[in-house]
Amino acid sequence: MAIVMKPGASDEDIKRVIKFVEENYGLRVDVSRGEFQTLLGLIGDEDKVDFDRLALLPGVEKAYRITSPYRLVSRSFFPEDRVIEVKGVKIGGKNKPVFIAGPCAIESREQIFRIAKEVKEAGADILRGGAFKPRTSVHSFQGLGEEGLEYLARAGEEFGMPTVSEVRSERHVEVVAKYVDILQIGARNMYNQDLIEEAARQKKPILIKRSFGASIEEFLSFAERAAAQGNKDIILCERGIIPIGRGRQFTRYSLDLSAIPIVKAESYLPIIVDPSHGTGRRDLIYPMSKAAIAAGAHGLMIEVHYNPNEALSDGPQMITPLEFKRIVEVCEKIYMLNSVEGC
Repeated sequence: MAIVMKPGASDEDIKRVIKFVEENYGLRVDVSRGEFQTLLGLIGDEDKVDFDRLALLPGVEKAYRITSPYRLVSRSFFPEDRVIEVKGVKIGGKNKPVFIAGPCAIESREQIFRIAKEVKEAGADILRGGAFKPRTSVHSFQGLGEEGLEYLARAGEEFGMPTVSEVRSERHVEVVAKYVDILQIGARNMYNQDLIEEAARQKKPILIKRSFGASIEEFLSFAERAAAQGNKDIILCERGIIPIGRGRQFTRYSLDLSAIPIVKAESYLPIIVDPSHGTGRRDLIYPMSKAAIAAGAHGLMIEVHYNPNEALSDGPQMITPLEFKRIVEVCEKIYMLNSVEGC
């Protein structure tokens, strides 16, 4: 349900409506302030709400029901694009695409500092790196943990880039939030509502990756979990879904680029694309990056290593800084062409 306040509604009018909803219906209220209007979203069971009564409260223009399960992040609730700013980097809206780059796993201080320097020179805006790795095998490299996060934070500071790293479990939330600027919820954890809610409560931007078996409705519905905690600084990431068919699989996943315009139509949240995980093949990262930006993605998240063949994790899907620079240059040209054509 959405309550649209009149353009001239005062802060007292808004507080009065929130108090009325809390006391009479026991629901929580989410406040979204736009350039001209303020919208209030109700969180909880709305069946007992009297819409007509709410519409008569001072300062209220109208009250109506939104049937979408992801109403707080729905464009029907709030039509304006959400722009998330992290240390001067703007993500979303009509801003230029952001480029997030770095290794799959932080292996050493020397490694992350060298990669940070080289991706920064190649055009990266944000530095990524895994410290707590969700690996399939217990015998695989699990990451450096807090030590790796410290290296990542120092490298980001040294080269002037915000940082992002994955939170693997609830017990890691506070320690990851201590070091990084953006908390990533990986594809394996998209359905972990407790982890999403705990991460959202840190009041830092959240990057949520679509699970490899999730529908777009499920993807947005779990993003709603973060929004319901009062944190709408949510970056959505398409990273590939499970391929269909029993024949030979040529890619690790199927990168669903149709999700980009669909999500942009359904939600005001920015959406980026991870072609590294989406294909699992370094030779496909360049063409799929171009396609993602052409489709309207707000940015790319790409795994980069100066020597992918010696990487401790996901070497086959990582590219070199030089290859990354080529992607940045061509994608910026595609973005400019889209802007001229009004795409």
